[in-house]
Amino acid sequence: MEYVNIELSHYNHKIGINFWHLTWQTKYRYMMFAKFEYKNLCEASIRKAAFRHDIKVHVINVQPEHVHTLVTLPKGMTDEIAFHRLKGGSANSFFKHHPKARLRYPQGHLWSRGGTAVTVAYNQLSDTLRYIVNQDKHSCLA
Repeated sequence: MEYVNIELSHYNHKIGINFWHLTWQTKYRYMMFAKFEYKNLCEASIRKAAFRHDIKVHVINVQPEHVHTLVTLPKGMTDEIAFHRLKGGSANSFFKHHPKARLRYPQGHLWSRGGTAVTVAYNQLSDTLRYIVNQDKHSCLA
């Protein structure tokens, strides 16, 4: 748990924090982030979109065709809205800084529909972190 700074949020009548393990993939599973510079650009785009919408990104791992993140959503935000804002904002930023990618995605849809959103309990946090950080081994890229 050395990657995550656990800071409880104080609300009117409760104290707590929520963790979400969000994953999504590129449209048609194209290997858009195989190059190091595109992988970094994708990570920066996701972090920028998250910052814009008060989504706290604890850990992010960008693979050639999919992304794993561990995030904390602001109060009142559903996972569906978080997906919409992270995927839309990151795609916009990615295409702005890498215009040639539009040749592969002329409609501007970098990400496929849907994704996976799983809440992470406090006692499962270390296992989820290990899974996200060691994703290269799971995807046979190491």
